[in-house]
Amino acid sequence: MVLAAPTVPPPPHTGGLLALIPGTPGLLTVAALGIALLLFLIMKARLQPFVALLGVSVAVGLAAGLSVTELFGTVQLHPSAHSARADVVSMIETGMGGILGHVAVIIGLGTMLGAILEVSGGAAVLSARLLALFGERRAPLAMGLTGLVFGIPVFFDVGIFVLAPIVYAAAKKSGRSIVLYAMPLLAGLSMTHAFLPPHPGPVAAAGLFKVDLGWVILMGVLCGVPAVLAAWGYAAWIGKRLFVPVPQDMAEAAEEARAAVAAEQAAGGGHPRSEPAGELGGGTSPEKPVALGTVLAIIGTPLVLILLATFSSIVLAPSAGRSVIEFFGHPFVALTLALLLAYYLLGVRRGWSRTSLEKVSTSSLKPVGNILLVVGAGGIFGAVLKGSGVATALSDTFHHVGLPVIVLAYLLSLVLRVAQGSATVAIVTTAGIVLPLVEAQGFSQARLALVIMAISAGSIFASHVNDGGFWMVSKYFGISERDTLKSWTVLESVLSVVGFAAAAVLSLVF
Repeated sequence: MVLAAPTVPPPPHTGGLLALIPGTPGLLTVAALGIALLLFLIMKARLQPFVALLGVSVAVGLAAGLSVTELFGTVQLHPSAHSARADVVSMIETGMGGILGHVAVIIGLGTMLGAILEVSGGAAVLSARLLALFGERRAPLAMGLTGLVFGIPVFFDVGIFVLAPIVYAAAKKSGRSIVLYAMPLLAGLSMTHAFLPPHPGPVAAAGLFKVDLGWVILMGVLCGVPAVLAAWGYAAWIGKRLFVPVPQDMAEAAEEARAAVAAEQAAGGGHPRSEPAGELGGGTSPEKPVALGTVLAIIGTPLVLILLATFSSIVLAPSAGRSVIEFFGHPFVALTLALLLAYYLLGVRRGWSRTSLEKVSTSSLKPVGNILLVVGAGGIFGAVLKGSGVATALSDTFHHVGLPVIVLAYLLSLVLRVAQGSATVAIVTTAGIVLPLVEAQGFSQARLALVIMAISAGSIFASHVNDGGFWMVSKYFGISERDTLKSWTVLESVLSVVGFAAAAVLSLVF
């Protein structure tokens, strides 16, 4: 019998910048220079965030003494089992593959689900029913609830594009400021985008921290609801003090674009929305309006299934029944079922052709590539920080600072967000830095989900001129830059601070 040789831990890295500044001070210097370089490349050099994150990851790895083999693996593996190089795995490949293996499927399925809901007219039906239910006096609240519900399956910018004409109509009918109607809607869209799956930020952080999405959904609701209520309160206050008329050119352009898209899809054999096709510029066979219950059921199905699976593992003993619940509650399965429901209830049953369904689904995935690449590059950055020892040095330093992890996570995310503008970059970068700190403390799933909420809250603080969302809000609703700072920027800060406060309070319990 041959005894296996004992595993010898790899020696600490001493190359790169560590040759000049050894130990923890050198690693902290590498971290500081790396973050500074990332901000410079995104803010000043205007480099695409994926390229910036990838370049900075390589630079940090080399500066921290990682070898080219550790970073990129080997071009050709040796066949000999005794070759040390045969066992080397690329940090870049494992970093990107590890996070995208979890995130890509969820974001892809969620994006297609949102597209079907959007094109079928689900958003229009939802907002119309809420406006009728609440009446003209409470129309801003109806706008907020529309953004909150419809924001779960669709991206923030898509929500603005789809729902802006409804805001124009409500503001024009009442003669009041468009700010009064736009801000509650934006608060709902922003809250769901920051705190709830299947949006990229919370899903990416959950993948890095290995947290069940059920816990992320639960904590997202517990933190996000107080935040959005506070934001609605601010929206009502600023909407009465800041009058902005309905931008006629945008309203007319939106109607023209809507009619053009409807006519094009009608000519191709499909009808994009729930109104009769004849009213939208072509066709003779009208579609039935989408039932509100159908929209709510499709949106709620994956959330309920995922939550049931999460808590079945806590409440139920291992059994066949629990296995069935966990199967259907896995995010991949739950979102697939919701998408198939949407295909049938909103598409096939209402006369859509298979070609129309395929076109809508495929076209919806085109904008997702950039998001997935940025998230994957964030996974690379986290893997390099961990593999080089930089993350451990940061973790030890932050531990001695004395700040609770949840506070530290929020502040790091907030600073990165304000500095470079992208919420996704702020989340994936912060998660990579904080990961070893939470691993060392052995947090529960609930506590890890609250740390994710803190990171997400920090990532939406003070949207200003370096954020694409700022300009989208300003230009789409005809609000001047100064008034956008007074309304939208402060609204985002209210969402951020209250969301973090809720997470901090809950962390005292979980």
